[in-house]
Amino acid sequence: MRITYLGHSGLLVEGEKAKIVIDPFLTGNPLAACRVQDLKVDAVALTHGHGDHSCDAAAIAKANDCPVIAVVELAELIAAEGVRTIGMNTGGTLRLDGFELRMTPAFHSSSYVVDGVARYAGQPAGYVVAMDGKTLYHAGDTALFSDMRIIGDRQRIDAAALPIGDHFTMGPEDALLAAQWVGAKIVVPIHYNTFPPIRQDGEAFVRRLEPLGIRGLALKPGEAADI
Repeated sequence: MRITYLGHSGLLVEGEKAKIVIDPFLTGNPLAACRVQDLKVDAVALTHGHGDHSCDAAAIAKANDCPVIAVVELAELIAAEGVRTIGMNTGGTLRLDGFELRMTPAFHSSSYVVDGVARYAGQPAGYVVAMDGKTLYHAGDTALFSDMRIIGDRQRIDAAALPIGDHFTMGPEDALLAAQWVGAKIVVPIHYNTFPPIRQDGEAFVRRLEPLGIRGLALKPGEAADI
C-alpha cells in the first residue's frame, strides 16, 4: 500500500489492484498537491460533507467514472449531481475489487451545500482501509473518543491518518493519545496548516511520537510513503 498526502485531509491510497482517494480538497486549497484532472482513481471516499473534504468529489468521480462512497445521507445529496454513489453507515464494511472499507464513527458535524444552502449530511465517519494485506485508519475530522481503543483492539492498524489541527478537530495532545489507542505503527498527521486557525508544527508532533515507539511521517503535500 502506498499513501500520498494531497494536503489538508486528502490521501491517495494505492495498491496492486485499486486506487482510492479519501477527502480530496484541491480546488481552492492553497496547499493542494495536484489538480482534479490529475487524479486517476477507482473510487472516492468521503468522511463527511464539509466543503474542505467533499468539494471535488463529484468532479473526480465523473472524470473517472467511479463511485463516491459516503454515509447514506451524504451519498444521496451527491447522487443528485448525477454521480454514482455507494451509501453506507458506521459499522458497515464495503468490499470492492482490490480493497475493503470499514466505516468507523467520528465525532464532528457534517453538512453539504446544495444551491447555496447547507443541508444535513448524516453522521461524520472515518474509514479503516484494507488493501494488499495492509490497513490504514483515516480518522476523518474528529475529536478524541474512547472507542478508538476498540478500533485498535479489533484490527491491526499499520498506519493511521489523524487530525492534529485543533479548533475544528482534536489537537496534537489528543492525537498523541489517539495514536496509542489505535495501536498504529505509523502515524501521518492531517488536517493542519491549511487555514490560520489550524496552524500546527507537524514535525514537532512526529518527534513526540518517537518516545512512544510510533513512527511519525509529517508528509508534505505530494509526498508519498509505502506502508
